[in-house]
Amino acid sequence: MGPPPGLACAARSASSPPSCVACKGATAEAQGLCPACWSGIGFIERPYCERLGTPFAIDLGDGVVSPAAIAEPPAFARARAVCRFDGTARELVHRLKYGDRLELAITLGRMMTQAGREILIEADCVVPVPLHRTRLWRRRFNQAAALAQVVARQSGIAFAPDALTRVKRTKQQIGLTRPQRVENLQGAFKVLPSMRATIAGRRILLIDDVLTTGSTANAAARALLRAGASDVDVLTFARVVTDG
Repeated sequence: MGPPPGLACAARSASSPPSCVACKGATAEAQGLCPACWSGIGFIERPYCERLGTPFAIDLGDGVVSPAAIAEPPAFARARAVCRFDGTARELVHRLKYGDRLELAITLGRMMTQAGREILIEADCVVPVPLHRTRLWRRRFNQAAALAQVVARQSGIAFAPDALTRVKRTKQQIGLTRPQRVENLQGAFKVLPSMRATIAGRRILLIDDVLTTGSTANAAARALLRAGASDVDVLTFARVVTDG
């Protein structure tokens, strides 16, 4: 499978002076961020919840799980993200997703590969969260698949873009409460019989652009686990973090 439309644009611009992917200011290397935009990203680093990847205000020791993960254990084993979904990160995601800036997948995917090193070591297969065919037709590309392809290439892990299928056309998740999100995604994902051999017995790394409440990741992880996956980890570029 070749690169999604747009990823090849980086090669075409190789002769141009490198510029920031966010503000177009000067940078030291292509497909990078200038110091100002870099400082506008709220990177997530330890200490954080071992299951959800949400940052802690203080270091409570290795392997600590947050009260949220204890109260409602996720279907996936671990979630990791590069940064908080605000500031520069929000702008980058919106430009990738809605602004036809597919070349941003290269930059964001590389950052995800670095942030997800500990779970990538154990992953057998990289699987993107799929779009329903009608939404894919309107948007023309799946941003999760573009990011997943970069992560798979950077890490040398098998890429299975069709392992998971979105069989239900769901409403937009924006504006829905947590229970409404869960109901909206009920039965949305399925592993087709022809793809079960790709999933069975393997540790799957599920890729998406943003983790909000975890409803989408949970629904997708459950479908993969039902198909025989041994475990599912989640890696996103950004995640929503509610302080306090």
